[in-house]
Amino acid sequence: QVQLVESGGGLVQPGGSLRLSCAASGIILSIATMGWYRQAPGQQRELVATVTSGVTKYADSIKDRATISGDNNQHTVDLQMNNLTPEDTGVYYCYAVIAVTNFAVFYDVWGQGTQVTVSS
Repeated sequence: QVQLVESGGGLVQPGGSLRLSCAASGIILSIATMGWYRQAPGQQRELVATVTSGVTKYADSIKDRATISGDNNQHTVDLQMNNLTPEDTGVYYCYAVIAVTNFAVFYDVWGQGTQVTVSS
């Protein structure tokens, strides 16, 4: 069973920075994509940033303020967010697309989520 374990959430003042980290564990044959989604209260879960074979993708709302970095060998992904605003508040979920038993079948895997609160 594959698990994603997140860390790094918390309370930060507007204009501050946070670094989220996620590590995948378990039987992993290959990771196609790793990234982060977030869900604000009363809203749907939305993409924040992903990395696939070194190619990064960002939500427009954060692309100038965030950097995602992944290590497929270590099965980790980090998200550095700067100049945070209250609109960045939400639960941040680590996400991965992982092959477990063969290279032809990939599964979506989600972490439990970590709370990020931006408030003064």
